[in-house]
Amino acid sequence: MIEVDGVVYDYPTARALHGVSFTVARGAVLALVGPNGAGKSTLMRCIAALDAPTEGRIRVAGMDTIADPRGVHRAIGYLPDFFGLYDELTVRRALIYAARSRGVAPGRAGEAAEAAAARVQLSDRLEARAGELSRGLRQRLAIAQTIVHEPSALLLDEPAAGLDPEARRSLSDLILSLARGGMTIMVSSHILAELEDYSSQMLMIRDGRAAGGGIVEAGAASATGSRVEVVFADPPSDLAERLDRIGAAVAGLRGETAVLTLGEDEDESALLARLIAAGLKVKSFQPARASLEDAYLAEVRR
Repeated sequence: MIEVDGVVYDYPTARALHGVSFTVARGAVLALVGPNGAGKSTLMRCIAALDAPTEGRIRVAGMDTIADPRGVHRAIGYLPDFFGLYDELTVRRALIYAARSRGVAPGRAGEAAEAAAARVQLSDRLEARAGELSRGLRQRLAIAQTIVHEPSALLLDEPAAGLDPEARRSLSDLILSLARGGMTIMVSSHILAELEDYSSQMLMIRDGRAAGGGIVEAGAASATGSRVEVVFADPPSDLAERLDRIGAAVAGLRGETAVLTLGEDEDESALLARLIAAGLKVKSFQPARASLEDAYLAEVRR
């Protein structure tokens, strides 16, 4: 769906991207992570066919961003980190305007506007002016404008900035819903916690380069296979001490969930047997899943 091949981008005084290459499959949610100034926003603008790379090639839904930028614009939705709204327009009029500007036929624009509003839970605000909306609702309207034409790919640059926890949860649910419908999504952020709930892949950008081995799977099993996640029923208050007494190496402990590291020659069944023999009530026992932070730190160490 999105193919980036050897992309270089030069500003007048500095090189922002150094030969970045990767491919994102249809329906994937790619977390684009890295420190501020790493080149994430520049890369997104190139993919959105708003900036032309100095070298390299980008294709979105089979269309080249240089040869057919208008076709790419029709195929994607792009929300920059700083966006503007027409404050005097109602939500309905803003969405109809966005639909028409993105090529939706006049007879379908009203229907498309209502569908987009429903997706972001703004159906009850269709007649409210954009300037009257709260920060979170303005963010929802901006996202609705980017998906009103039902694009194949969606690029979101720092979409959760300034949102409260409830609004962030709604954003996560929306992104998951769009991905289940087959939309390819790239979300840029330097805050990993914002991306954890919905990302299926991660690409780390550092100093304008794709760090490590390029795209890594988010939520994949621990690379070494040496950790297990154990959930206990009615865990005792001295759970940490009891685990230590039976020689279970605790990599993390939160509430009723522990992440345990297996010994060099130990397998999962032996560890499980020790837990049960110690009188601990095991509710679930499975290979530990790597978080985005785990994957990020692993790439940094590499």
